[in-house]
Amino acid sequence: MPSPPVSGVDRRLFLTSLLGVTAAAAGLGGCADSSAAAGEPASDAPLATKVPAGTGLKIASYQNAQELQLKLAGLDELPFKVTNWLNIGAGPDVINAFRAKSLDVANNAGIPPIQAHYQGFDARIVAINVTRKPNYLFATKPGSDIREVADFRGRRLAFSQGQAQGVVLLRALKKAGLAYDDVELVPLTSNQFLTALQSGQVDIAPLANTQAPAYLTQYTSARTITTDVVDLLSLLWAPVAVLNDRAKAAAVAAYIPYWARSLVWTYEHPDEWNERFYVGTQNLTLAQAKAVTALANKPLFPPRWDEAIRWEQETADLLAEGGFVKKFDVSELFDHRFESLAAEAVPAEYRR
Repeated sequence: MPSPPVSGVDRRLFLTSLLGVTAAAAGLGGCADSSAAAGEPASDAPLATKVPAGTGLKIASYQNAQELQLKLAGLDELPFKVTNWLNIGAGPDVINAFRAKSLDVANNAGIPPIQAHYQGFDARIVAINVTRKPNYLFATKPGSDIREVADFRGRRLAFSQGQAQGVVLLRALKKAGLAYDDVELVPLTSNQFLTALQSGQVDIAPLANTQAPAYLTQYTSARTITTDVVDLLSLLWAPVAVLNDRAKAAAVAAYIPYWARSLVWTYEHPDEWNERFYVGTQNLTLAQAKAVTALANKPLFPPRWDEAIRWEQETADLLAEGGFVKKFDVSELFDHRFESLAAEAVPAEYRR
């Protein structure tokens, strides 16, 4: 059952407690895991130039999108074995899978690595795709009179501390001049947002652009509020224990170019992607699929991560200001051995 709304200091204590429960649910494998409890140093050994035979990776492929992208782009002959494609995407779920050693590499936004660090789990960012346009908008519950972010004052807002939606909400509040205590943050995970909106448990929830068309079709009295707030980073990351394994680190390095090229292919072939993914697997109409694709970000892979590190630091500081995490230097989250691999794999127009 979704958690009740909390506010102020009680809210922060609740969220801290919630993190403890999440870690416990993962078997506190994190505390027994050498990459968390023992504080295993991250390797700075040069990456192997060839993936050793027999190396396998367990890779996240939420809604099977990554696996399908590689297949449609003709990039599915990888130089290592994929031992499992996991239909997993939410940051908290990814962290739990990392702890359980059932996942080796995942695609997320910038906030899950910060959350993992706060929970004491060591992982590193290995690839960056910069997003310049908003991937999220704010949806109201049916029948709401909310029309702009300023109207969020005193309302119940769905908030996921460990996911991109959470930081988008916090940035939107800050830009509108609203303090955390001006609203009620209802701790939920993103897969609970739609149910919470439909039931009226929350007044507002941040939804991915891909979710909004179907929601608005089902609830015609609901509306969406768009902002220019972006979540800058889409990234690949992996546990330190994986990256300290010479063979697996080589496989991760080999995977990054395929990941980058598959995103470029998807951007350049919207009609095929609409038909095969959104219509074929997500039950969107073609018109809805085209509306989603029209909002898609052009993939951009920076040869250097300076901007990404600054953005990640701003995000961590924003969370620290609200008492959600402790302040720290985010530069330790980035494994610079992998820094240029994505950019080197794509045409110049996709390097930024």
